[in-house]
Amino acid sequence: MPDAGFHIMTKPIGPICNLDCKYCFYLEKEKLYPDTRHWAMAAELLERYIQQYIAAQPLEEVHFAWQGGEPTLLGVDFFRTVVALQQKHSGGKVIHNALQTNATLIDDEWGEFLAGHNFLVGVSIDGPRELHDHYRVDKGGAPTFDRVMRGINRLKEHNVEFNTLTVVNRQNSQYPLEVYRFLKEIGSGFMQFIPVVERKAVETGPDGLVLIQPSYDHFAEVTEWTVEPLAYGRFLAKIFDEWVRRDVGRYFVQQFDVALESWLGLDASLCVFRRTCGSALAMEHTGDLYSCDHFVYPEHKLGNLRETDLKEMVGSQQQKKFGLDKLNSLPAMCRQCDVRFACNGECPKHRFTRTPDGEPGLNYLCASYKLFFHHIDPFMRFMASELRAGRPPANIMRIVGS
Repeated sequence: MPDAGFHIMTKPIGPICNLDCKYCFYLEKEKLYPDTRHWAMAAELLERYIQQYIAAQPLEEVHFAWQGGEPTLLGVDFFRTVVALQQKHSGGKVIHNALQTNATLIDDEWGEFLAGHNFLVGVSIDGPRELHDHYRVDKGGAPTFDRVMRGINRLKEHNVEFNTLTVVNRQNSQYPLEVYRFLKEIGSGFMQFIPVVERKAVETGPDGLVLIQPSYDHFAEVTEWTVEPLAYGRFLAKIFDEWVRRDVGRYFVQQFDVALESWLGLDASLCVFRRTCGSALAMEHTGDLYSCDHFVYPEHKLGNLRETDLKEMVGSQQQKKFGLDKLNSLPAMCRQCDVRFACNGECPKHRFTRTPDGEPGLNYLCASYKLFFHHIDPFMRFMASELRAGRPPANIMRIVGS
């Protein structure tokens, strides 16, 4: 796996955040580290990670992704150190950095630094005020919309490249066009719409976690913030209908771009839609490496960077099996599905329901993906044919009209 390249979501402050978003699955990961007093990744560990990550990448461009929790809690100086270490160990490779943030702490100092070092910033925002503030609140339960918008405006003032990550939940899934048009208004040229799907255990397990993984076999129920099974597909389809008529080539939606890859016969660039997974991992502040950001559970820990080389952990048999399990556990119903080429059962984290004939492993969002992929099929066929002919896919807008 390392020879093909891999990606790590780095959490240098672990799950620590200044917000208390009601649907956040990562906040409770603090319970996995009950003895931790200092949540910043130690200096020597940070350098070891940067050195090994760069060395393990086979390509001449290396992409770092910094997330949390909320990474800006570490302060600008921490990331000045990051950049200096990357330069020290680059070996001539080109280094890129992406920072995922709630933007509430972005000020002029952050803006100058991020612009000066060409960071790509992902801002978490769930739509206009009333939709964003429904779940995204601070530790005191207060709304955060104004603080996020202030941060976005600072990014704009300093010409920092940013995109948006919107968590599609029980509430905002009912207002797709309001969300989409708002994101365009605030200047988001690239959008991600990530469905929130979580199950809550009735009884807390020995690891202290309540939000559980698909293999959990005791009683659990879907959380009240989880998007409904068909609502996510309707949300995407509604936005697609407006995008395909007006915005192709002007605004970019991750799910639409990845779908076009599938219609072109390419491997999906987004892990959830690939046949197998395992090349997108998560590194905790302690140096613990996990199989995936959505599988930060003790049984999916691959080792610790202080004890084992990064490349060795990524290429381990445990991780190879994790990646292949996505394909090998696909139910027969999915294997025979006409949109399998675009879906591939989506993320294993969401495969906790059963098929009509009782086989386990069906994705909770199956109905959404069937609806969405069938809906976009004729448009994707046309755009794919345009690309193959060397013409812009935006020509679709002349066909479907405004």
